[in-house]
Amino acid sequence: MDVMSSAPAAEILDTLVGSHREFLAYVERRVRDRALAEEIVQDALVRSLEHAGEIRESAVGWFYRVLRNAIVDHARRRAASERRLAAVAAELAAADDEPELRDTVCRCVGRLAGTLKPEYAEALRRIDLEDTPVKEYAEQVGISASNAGVRVFRARQALRERVARACGTCAEHGCLDCTCGSP
Repeated sequence: MDVMSSAPAAEILDTLVGSHREFLAYVERRVRDRALAEEIVQDALVRSLEHAGEIRESAVGWFYRVLRNAIVDHARRRAASERRLAAVAAELAAADDEPELRDTVCRCVGRLAGTLKPEYAEALRRIDLEDTPVKEYAEQVGISASNAGVRVFRARQALRERVARACGTCAEHGCLDCTCGSP
């Protein structure tokens, strides 16, 4: 049923809600994700409530245009986000290729890791630096895998706190010219 602008906003809303399944199917075919389609339709419905009194044509036809625009906007936001992620990934890859930076950071973090409880320092060295699986590490030191997971979690947390305390802003913004003092 098409509703013209002379109809009250409640009737237009009823018409749009009554066509919800069709709207959802339309969006889902284009975004190929049910949850995302539901989110787009709901957001479009909420935004459209403000303009229900301005509709001068078929409410259903008008809403399909709103949905088409919402899909395009979503695609643009997703593309922009993917470009930003690609730029960050490229920056991180470039940083990995800078041995001076990596060595400086590793020396600083290594020095601080040495101040941790011995079992924490050992867990970090074996699991994070030597890539030993947690389960294998647990078997080698004679503890359960869950206990090893807790140990490495606490070790990382303690190291993070030491880095923040010793390095100050370098901990947040990266060690570019590490002049951190001793822990």
